[in-house]
Parts: sequence; structure tokens; C-alpha cells
Amino acid sequence: MQLIGAGFGRTGTDSLKEALELLLDGRCYHMKEVLDRPEHLRRWSEFGARGRVGMDWETLLEDYVAGVDWPIANYWRELMEVYPDAKVLLSVREPDSWFDSLQVLVRFTRLVRRLSFIPRMRAMGRMIDTAVWHIFDDVTDRRRCVEVFERHIAEVKAAVPPDRLLVYRVQDGWAPLCAFLNVPIPEEPFPHRNTRRAFRRMARRKLLRNLAGSLRPLLLPLLLLLAALALALLLRAGCEPAAVKPTVELAQLSHGATGPQDRA
Repeated sequence: MQLIGAGFGRTGTDSLKEALELLLDGRCYHMKEVLDRPEHLRRWSEFGARGRVGMDWETLLEDYVAGVDWPIANYWRELMEVYPDAKVLLSVREPDSWFDSLQVLVRFTRLVRRLSFIPRMRAMGRMIDTAVWHIFDDVTDRRRCVEVFERHIAEVKAAVPPDRLLVYRVQDGWAPLCAFLNVPIPEEPFPHRNTRRAFRRMARRKLLRNLAGSLRPLLLPLLLLLAALALALLLRAGCEPAAVKPTVELAQLSHGATGPQDRA
């Protein structure tokens, strides 16, 4: 782990994930990793349920060279102790703009809660509530959220040695980030990802993927049930006696065939 992202979500962390994976030639931890990997979702959900203690950070992050975004941004102090040589990146943004962007994530979380009857959605909602949102009194209160945001920035600046910290805006591009990491500037343009529209598309994909994963174990029993019902209907139809047409006696036919002139 070479770099710890201490910046809150919605501060350009999606762009930073892509940039850091290119610069450090490895994987960068991000909320996407949590949502894409059931084992990570389970670990974070259990971590929150335990009161946010007892996470095995080295096992969780053994395949990653960096980490940004929530949930790990809330645990930068713990990660600094586990990785004493890692640098710290504090991504920042204008506070009111950050709050407005945060509300997209808040709406996503509400949708997750509505689907809490599905186990994976329930775990996702519990993880967000206990490992992310716990730092806010009310995620819809602009004044309080901005206070938490600004206090967090001040705490990171005060606690991290200057030679280990970069305060960064994604608008700054490659130059300060590459100088901080002591790597050459790539020829590729700096990635700018996760606009609000892009986030909504991504959130829908994640929800559908997680819904599919949650419902997959139910698919085989459902198909077997439908097959059994279909077989029962076929057997029932095969056992019913064939319909018998009414028999008309020959005499009745003869009588019915007699015309008026014959009766005269």
C-alpha cells in the first residue's frame, strides 16, 4: 500500500482511482471494489456492526497499491499506522459543491434501503450506514455536513506530516500528483470520471448486478417449481376422459328427417 486516500467520497475519487492505477501500476481500492466483491461487502458490514473495530487491514488491502474514496477515507488514521511508509492524499472540493454532489449518493442509499428485503442489499445498506454515514448527524443537512467536511480536512492537515501529505483537487491534473509520487507525467489526458449522470448510470448497474447476484440462488428452485407445475398440469390433462359426443338414435334421426309432406 503506497498511498492512502483521506479525501471524502465525491471529491474526484473515481478519477483518482483510474489515475493512480495508471501511475502506480496496480489496483486502487474504492467503494466500487466493495460493491463488486461480496466478500469485501461482508467484511465492511461486519466491521460496522462490531462498532468499527477489528478490521484486518493488511488482508483486506493485500492486492492494492492505493486506496481512495469511502469507506477507507474514514479510517486514514488506522491505515497510517498499518502502512507507516505510505503517503496520504487528501482530495478536496468546494464545500457546497461537494454537498450537492453528495446528495446523489444519498438518493442511491435510499434506494438500497428500499430493497433491504434482499440480503445483499441489506448488507450494503448496513455497511453504508455503519461504516460511512456514521460520521454525519444528517446527510441531508447542508450546514452540518459541510461542518464535518471542513473539520475532516483540518484534522488531516494537522495530523499528517507535510512531507507525507498532498492536498489535491482533480482540476490540478497530473503535475502535482506525479511530483508527489515521484513518477513521470503520462502522455494520456488526466481522467475525469463520475459526473452526476455517470454516477447514476454506475449506481444502476451496481444495483442490478447485486440484485442478480442475490436472486441467482433462487433461480433454480423457481425453475424447478415452474417445471413441477407444468408437469402436474400435463398429467392432469392426460388423465381426464375424452369428451363423448351425444349419441343420436337412428329412430330419432329418421323421425327428424320426415318432412311436412310425409306427415300430411
